[in-house]
Amino acid sequence: MYPSRVNTDRSTPGSQTSLREANRLRLVDAVKRFGGLTQVELAAATGLSTATVSTIVKELIAAGVVETHTTSRSGRRAQKVTIARRVGLVAGVQVGHRHLQVTLADFSRTVVAEQQMPLPAEHRLDTGLDRVALLIVDLLERVGAQTDELLAVGLALPAPVDSATGMISVRGVLRGWDDTHIGQVLSKRLATPVFVENDANLGALAEHDFGAARGARDSIFVRASYGTGAGLVLGDHLHRGYAGTAGEIGHVQITPDGPICRCGNRGCLETVVGATALLEMLRTSHGPLTLRDVIAQAIEGDPGCRRVVADAGARIGAAVATLATGINPQCVVVGGELAETGEVLVGPLREAVLRHVVPNTLAPLEVVVGELGTRAEVMGAVALALRSTDVASDGSAVQGFAP
Repeated sequence: MYPSRVNTDRSTPGSQTSLREANRLRLVDAVKRFGGLTQVELAAATGLSTATVSTIVKELIAAGVVETHTTSRSGRRAQKVTIARRVGLVAGVQVGHRHLQVTLADFSRTVVAEQQMPLPAEHRLDTGLDRVALLIVDLLERVGAQTDELLAVGLALPAPVDSATGMISVRGVLRGWDDTHIGQVLSKRLATPVFVENDANLGALAEHDFGAARGARDSIFVRASYGTGAGLVLGDHLHRGYAGTAGEIGHVQITPDGPICRCGNRGCLETVVGATALLEMLRTSHGPLTLRDVIAQAIEGDPGCRRVVADAGARIGAAVATLATGINPQCVVVGGELAETGEVLVGPLREAVLRHVVPNTLAPLEVVVGELGTRAEVMGAVALALRSTDVASDGSAVQGFAP
């Protein structure tokens, strides 16, 4: 999916030389943004003529900035232009409540290596970031890359994040990680820029860029996992709110006299549909279970596990409906571990959303399962690192701006 025209001209009108440089930058930016396009697509995306695109592509290939790969579009063979591997790599990292996932990718969005590892409950900041740094270095060695080839890291955390500082913006949500400039700490370990973001936001970014929300300017991504949150893409850009707490539906009050939440408030949605609450509901009938056990048994047809997952979907859907009524998105994409149960979760969630939003007969709201599954957040971290790194027309990379 690509627009008819992308204005990425970062120069002012002037000499023929500056115009040519502006066109080179425009083309490089388009290739970086979409991960790879044919020359016909590049002409459409940049507004340049096909002859100009052909000339510039040849120059950039000679300079080692881009490279071409044979692809098939509409049944015809074509050459896809991508940023050259020599430009460098980025890493996407997801630190979950109980697992760590690291992915290395190049500027064509091709994953070159990835690895997962479990984490203990209430894992500490210092050891968690040490594990992240070690895994990234290990993956770089595995693909034969030097550490200076790593140009940026995107880091997804299960907490609201102030992107300007890289700090968690709500105390107590990720215990032991408060009051720390997390991006700065990890950046010192790796000697490369680190961009920190909430995991639901990055799930939203990934599904928008290359998942179920492709082509939708406004979308909501719902992450139903150990905790619950939502990420918003409005006008093709992440909407974080003033200090990173936009979309925190897990902390919407559901029961005024309910249990105390991690955030300090009482009766939040997360206290009803979070992993702790779901497992406690099943303790008497099923004994001690993990969230993975509940998901597996729900998929296999266990009535009790299916009941608690379905009820969670209905509760989440009611909260999402309020959010959707306020912003009127084109689609709601459901992800996170619980979404692996498919319609067991998504069916009741969809029904609750559509029952509570204002019915729109011209453009009805779609509620769909995410295409990227549990990889959405880490691929969003990759997308964040790519978006935050500019590639110059000589192939050098510089820190840009987060989306």
